[in-house]
Amino acid sequence: MPENLKLNTFLQEFHSDCKHPECSFGFYGFAFGQSPFPVPEPVKRALIENADKGAYAGVPGIQELRETISKYNKRNFDIDVDPSRVYVGPGTKELIFNLLEILHGTVILPTPAWLGYLPQIRFLKKNYHMLHVAKNGKITPNDLEHLTLRLHDRQKILILNNPNNPTGLIYSRLELEEIADVCRKHDILVISDEIYALTTYDINKFVSMGKIYPEGTFVTNGLSKSHAAGGYRLGYVVFPQHATELKKQFKKILATEYTATSTPIQHAAIAGFSESREMDEYLEITRRIHEIMGWYTYEGLNRIDGVKTTKPESTFYLLADFNAYSDDFLANKITNSQKFSESLIQHPYHTALVGGDSLVLERTDFSARIAFIDYNGKKAMENYVECQPKTNSDKIEFVKNNAPKIVDGIAMIERYLKDLKKETNSKISHQKTTDGETVSIP
Repeated sequence: MPENLKLNTFLQEFHSDCKHPECSFGFYGFAFGQSPFPVPEPVKRALIENADKGAYAGVPGIQELRETISKYNKRNFDIDVDPSRVYVGPGTKELIFNLLEILHGTVILPTPAWLGYLPQIRFLKKNYHMLHVAKNGKITPNDLEHLTLRLHDRQKILILNNPNNPTGLIYSRLELEEIADVCRKHDILVISDEIYALTTYDINKFVSMGKIYPEGTFVTNGLSKSHAAGGYRLGYVVFPQHATELKKQFKKILATEYTATSTPIQHAAIAGFSESREMDEYLEITRRIHEIMGWYTYEGLNRIDGVKTTKPESTFYLLADFNAYSDDFLANKITNSQKFSESLIQHPYHTALVGGDSLVLERTDFSARIAFIDYNGKKAMENYVECQPKTNSDKIEFVKNNAPKIVDGIAMIERYLKDLKKETNSKISHQKTTDGETVSIP
């Protein structure tokens, strides 16, 4: 069972089985990566207006949408994309799977990684190698080259998730240029998953790999994250320059697997990707709120003794490192990150996060992804527009008023870790020396 489905099932079953009356609030939800904001009004209106579009669309997507996506990439990412290079699909997850179907070679997967990549790679029975990120949370050109030299396939496929889930980090232009140099040298194709691009807090810092390495990069993006429309299931892929034969193969795959993406949804996407003041304001407001929630979560977790996290620059995630508590976990028979996740959801803590094993880390790595989205996005947007927080004090009040479960959830994580430490110390204190021998008393 895929890790996200396994976690979802576990949380639902646990909540329904819990008998404590104080559990009626559910749990503190740091696990699921779904934007809390409402779907943008222009997108909703366009869907209603085009609900009568019942005919099949063309396999690559309707022409107006492909042209709009071309302009969208030029406007936001300064990439010149001919509409013929754009293929539309039912979500980037499906498109990445389709790309892996037609591309030959070994897959290079940087870790930690989004929990959806590895199941797809394994399902397709592709050769793959992990590439663990450096201390700064990103892959380095030297590490990429060293791994590449060990691989025997002529062609390699690098999955580059930028901005990154689970760290919330972004690659700079220089970092991408250095990675691209290695890719050119060693015939590495790149699937650049840029679904979080427009959630980047300082949007001027985001650079697409499609801009740096256009001849070898497949860029995927869509409505799910920046437009809070995961349920619409619409994504797109921009093919590399001069990939005529690959596009033909891809078209056959799409036609065979799902014929075409929902026609009304494609018309709705045109509104989402079109330039308008309404869309610009929506994206700016949601970025600012993500940034505030990320700042608060980062500061709150790093104030807990022994906890270190990445500092998010984009997305609605950060990666928290709890390995300073490894001895305490082991002393309490919590031997891997899965057991850590399960113990944290138990009463009285009721806190859900995604453990390191689901992020393609070692099972004994007690790191976890924290998604700071457990709040009413519609209410937060309204309150932000009414009174924009300026100072840090304003931001703290904004989070407390609009995202109390994030505040309480961070406090609950701290309580859990303190209780864990107390339990360890309690076990140690129960060690008694009798007749010169140390006896462990349970």
